Amino acid sequence: MFDLFLMKYTYLWINFFTVLIPFIFSFHPKLKFYKEFGSFIKANLLVASGFIAWDIAFTKIGVWGFNPNYISGYQLYNLPIEEVLFFICIPFSSVFTYHSLTLFYNFKWRSKIENLFILSTIGFLFAIGIYFNTKWYTSTTFLTTGLLLFFLKFVKKATWLPKFFSVYAVLLIPFFIVNGILTGTGLSQPIVWYNDAENLGFRILTIPIEDFFYGFEMLLLNVFLYTCFVKNKQKLRFKKSKNYV
Repeated sequence: MFDLFLMKYTYLWINFFTVLIPFIFSFHPKLKFYKEFGSFIKANLLVASGFIAWDIAFTKIGVWGFNPNYISGYQLYNLPIEEVLFFICIPFSSVFTYHSLTLFYNFKWRSKIENLFILSTIGFLFAIGIYFNTKWYTSTTFLTTGLLLFFLKFVKKATWLPKFFSVYAVLLIPFFIVNGILTGTGLSQPIVWYNDAENLGFRILTIPIEDFFYGFEMLLLNVFLYTCFVKNKQKLRFKKSKNYV
């Protein structure tokens, strides 16, 4: 009976342990991420709303779904509450990691390497997204990620993209653990199942290749809005200090 109880809350435990250590270390005097909680919350509310809507739609049409053996049973529309928390806990831990690593490391790339990497990545994303346009998960993920990257590089002219790419490479380590468990690594059944007719059918361990780009897009959008809110807060603080003087 106790084992059954634990199994029903597997996804909830994954969310909890994903966010626990980053939350505790947010109050470390050298990191002070707690001071940026407001910026994160505003950014995350916007991003999570969009991704939850996307998730609801794809769950409804059967692109993916959830194993009732590993979830508590509480739902928001057709999503387990654990899935909703996923869009808060994973970005929190990731933005915390971005904040912490960029405090101590510069992650500079040569401009030629940066431009070549971004252009080739955008080209690859668009090519895959267009070629496999009949596969909902593949086409939607690749095309929207390509559009976001194009927007940040050529419209917003974001200078922090090399930092994000470097941090995302580090985040792939916990990504393999979390997404691996969610897709069935180490379990008798996956927590999240996928309709392979709507994706490429190519997996690394148990993780669909699309998940790597889906996660990349979700975190990139969180970091983009987070940095915007942080900069706005800093500008407001600077204006107030000038007025005070």
